[in-house]
Amino acid sequence: MQKYDIAVLGGGIIGLATAYQLSISLPEKKLVLLEKESDIGQHQSSHNSGVLHSGIYYKPGSAKALNCRRGLALMKEFAQENDIPFKICGKIIVATQKSQIEQLEGLYQRGLSNGIKCRYLSATETKEREPHVNSLAALLVEETGVISYSDICAGIRRILERRGCAILCGSKVESGTETDSEVTIRTQHTEFRASCYIAAAGLYSDKLLADFGHPPPCKIIPFRGEYFLLKRDRSSLCRSLIYPVPNPQFPFLGVHFTRGINDEVECGPNAVLAFAREGYRKLSFKPSEAIDSLCYSGLRRFLIAHWREATFELSRSCSKRLFHTALQELIPEIKLEDLENGPAGVRAQAMLPDGKLVDDFLWFDTKRGIHVLNAPSPAATSAFSIGKTITERLILRLAL
Repeated sequence: MQKYDIAVLGGGIIGLATAYQLSISLPEKKLVLLEKESDIGQHQSSHNSGVLHSGIYYKPGSAKALNCRRGLALMKEFAQENDIPFKICGKIIVATQKSQIEQLEGLYQRGLSNGIKCRYLSATETKEREPHVNSLAALLVEETGVISYSDICAGIRRILERRGCAILCGSKVESGTETDSEVTIRTQHTEFRASCYIAAAGLYSDKLLADFGHPPPCKIIPFRGEYFLLKRDRSSLCRSLIYPVPNPQFPFLGVHFTRGINDEVECGPNAVLAFAREGYRKLSFKPSEAIDSLCYSGLRRFLIAHWREATFELSRSCSKRLFHTALQELIPEIKLEDLENGPAGVRAQAMLPDGKLVDDFLWFDTKRGIHVLNAPSPAATSAFSIGKTITERLILRLAL
């Protein structure tokens, strides 16, 4: 049995960034990071569009707003120090209908409350930035950008290994037992003991909490987000990032255009229920996980409340033509043949038994550790700040 001071469970960007902050705040402690896959950052950390979020959507004072703002600054600082490319290209949020203009004003006020550089664009200014966009009114969010979070994960790993942190891939955590002084962590191969731990298990965060003997207060429901790519010879239709005004009746941002760090333009995503927690393909199906989700009272209540939106999202998943029609709301010139199949990601969304989505980041304290239970977007942008927040919380709780 191996003994460490602190164990981090999960090798996605949240686990890695937390280990990084622990290595700064507690350099004398012996750290281990356990990851179930053969390499780090294999799920949400690499299945995303690479957006550096500004924090404009989030309630002022919320954990999302505070950690996104601080996280953006820390992410840019880390990237600069480690020669990881990124672009602060800005994005426009576009109202295409008169009914959306009031919502756009609400986003503008929220942005100001969060200390974000944002301003209205005139019709001429909008066309100068994005000549092909359809817009009645637009809001420019200047601090938004793009980056490769896979590159960030690799950069953190290199630093952690130089600092002596043991990174053990292929180590799936199966259970844990806590006492007043330590935790015993069991993987499929061996056992570890640590004085304390952080669990950042992403799509399995609720399952891991249960495996440590704590009934989770919410359930992770996986939503797959599917993308198309603009063909290279049509990528000039989008210069940076173009977002719609989000639908206030549905808790996702809507299909949008993102010119990534590699200059590919992603179009999407939709948001459809996935029948496997790591179900990146339309036909991905894991019976035990599908039944677990469908039998959850919270999901049934959510689908009843949002059946129109859920049906529409499912229809767009089945029909490229419907997806194309949604994209034309932002860029009317786009043609069906301009689109080719792109990647997909799965969002780990915590849901309460009453069908409400957990709207903010959520942690759960145990005797000797902290579980990150809900960390959807903008978690990647916020990763270093989340790691810093959790490190400070752990030090205060356990007097490390």
